[in-house]
Amino acid sequence: MLEMVKGANVGLASLSEDIGSVVLSLAWCSTTGDGDADVSVLLLDANGKVRSDEDFYFYNNPAAADGSVQLLGKTPTADGSEDRISLDLTATPAGVDRVVVAASRYGAARFGDLDDLRITIADRSGEALLGFSITDAGVESAFIFGELYRRGDEWKFRAVGQGYETGLAGLATDFGIDVDDASEEEPEESAAVAEPSAAAADSQAAESPVPVPAQAAAPDAAPEAVPAKPRRPRTAKKKVTLPQTPKKSLAENDAWRQARLFPASSLKNDREREMRATSVLLSVMAQVPEFGRRLTAAFGAPAGHMQTFTEVALPHGDTPKRPDGVIRVERAGKLWTALVETKTNGNALKPEQVQDYMDIAARRGYEAVITLSNDVALEGKPLVDVKIDGRRKHKVTLWHLSWAEVTHQAQMLIRHEGVGNAAHAWLLHELLHYLQHENSGCHGFQNMGPAWVPVRKGVEEETLGQDDPRAVQVVESWEQLVRQVCLRLGGELGQKVLPVQRAKRGTDPQSRRVELADQFCESGRLNAEIRIDGTPGIIALIADLRTSKLRTSIEVPAPEQGYPLAWAKRLVRQLAEAPADLHVETLVQGEGRGPRGTLERLRPEPGDILPKDGSPIVAFRLSLLKGVGNTRGNAESGFIRSVDDAVDRFYANVVAHLESRPARVPRPAEAPTAG
Repeated sequence: MLEMVKGANVGLASLSEDIGSVVLSLAWCSTTGDGDADVSVLLLDANGKVRSDEDFYFYNNPAAADGSVQLLGKTPTADGSEDRISLDLTATPAGVDRVVVAASRYGAARFGDLDDLRITIADRSGEALLGFSITDAGVESAFIFGELYRRGDEWKFRAVGQGYETGLAGLATDFGIDVDDASEEEPEESAAVAEPSAAAADSQAAESPVPVPAQAAAPDAAPEAVPAKPRRPRTAKKKVTLPQTPKKSLAENDAWRQARLFPASSLKNDREREMRATSVLLSVMAQVPEFGRRLTAAFGAPAGHMQTFTEVALPHGDTPKRPDGVIRVERAGKLWTALVETKTNGNALKPEQVQDYMDIAARRGYEAVITLSNDVALEGKPLVDVKIDGRRKHKVTLWHLSWAEVTHQAQMLIRHEGVGNAAHAWLLHELLHYLQHENSGCHGFQNMGPAWVPVRKGVEEETLGQDDPRAVQVVESWEQLVRQVCLRLGGELGQKVLPVQRAKRGTDPQSRRVELADQFCESGRLNAEIRIDGTPGIIALIADLRTSKLRTSIEVPAPEQGYPLAWAKRLVRQLAEAPADLHVETLVQGEGRGPRGTLERLRPEPGDILPKDGSPIVAFRLSLLKGVGNTRGNAESGFIRSVDDAVDRFYANVVAHLESRPARVPRPAEAPTAG
């Protein structure tokens, strides 16, 4: 991989023969685990300006209709997270001369608070081509990491590293974006607009981000028409709403079952589950372009016409092989092809089977093999090991999807971001119903593995020794479980939910897991941290196998202004709906510990949580305890179910009621000049 310095440029064709589609990864990490940023892409013409506001891609506009740009979202890494962008350079309009890749932070956050700012570019096969690290970040709240630009028929990359103190709004304005600087909260006057119907009012509110003043018409004169203001990008995240409550059922009783497009109740065995799940998923991918593109863009597939197939026989030695599915995408007369191998109901992928498909793909000139199972892939640890023949000129890439990721992407589209038309929305709704049906076998990671029972017994009996390889297996299963919890919760909330990793960039993921396994053997505790966008802190999750207790907690920073008693009263008011057994602890400066007590005791006397000696308060820690299930994890009382329930209960009853973080980005009027 080519390492670049600020200001350097390079032609992509000199680094790879396959640069029609590239994936850019922007990464950073934070010692506190609480650092985050959002990526954005701007398409510029020869004058260095966008052709229209539609050339600005960010969290409110994540994908181009022609497939040239798609924000793929965040992926946890061993030392933080990375935000990925898919660029189909063959689909980039002829009028686009440059593609600027940037990131921004919100509120008072600055890039100088983050470590290891870095951009990497990989080709269609996933091979990293170049990297550029930014080492001089300071007070900037937005940064241009780099840009791709045309030189004749060639695409080149320039390492930019330019910062802005004006945030995303200032950066966008510099490139000709007409940013809407109206507040997210509409003034009360806007409610006085004459509205022919509630539906029309809702439509107007959705289409016009700027409030429209009410008209005071004279009795004998028709009111003047107010010219519609153009729709402009909003650098504050747009609000999303969950689907309305389903209409009242017309069934006579609860025994009646609504007809489903994809029935799952009759599935009897694993082979039927695999065939049905593969066919259902691939058919929806082909019929709902937004969904199909979202699942394949990260694998290097171009934007184009997609067709999917099942039970295809392909020659291989004396006996033809039948992969569970085939995905083909056609663009400009060229085909991108991936073979699909599916497992459901917790069944493991078979290395020899996947190896056969890799060999077939290489021989036939296909681009990828995609495995799909309940397991969540871990960084640095492939689910199956395959051998790659280095003598072959054609490269085949092995990718993995978990059913939890498929469900997450479907939820994000149908419940939060929206799709092109009502028929597509209905198809995704039916897909979600199928994936979540108890008979589908597509419920994600469900078993802590064969090492779980003996290791848990060893912890309880205090016989688990250091360097026990089974402890590493449990730590890996724990990491899979936490990542799946993040996918599920993120899909339900429509927010970015990621596990927090605290390690230096470049740390080998498996070495990190071995170190965590040693700590687990000593303490008997499995630890994890989860960051949910828009919450005031990080959720800590501790599974103590010695006491069979799960602890979920969050530290709420103390306000910078005001009086401690007012802080305590406000916190208790926010927790009016929280469980009475919520533990509240005051954290003070230094090594001392502040008062603690249950919410039930503090409600009548919030001042009891304040230090008697007047020690400065740093934060308040809120915690809930829950018993751990005792089975392997595939029953209602199992460990996995216990973790899901603990996180859900803590978020719904505690975290959701806390004051959220400030708005995404300062408005242009509040910002200084560009740096």
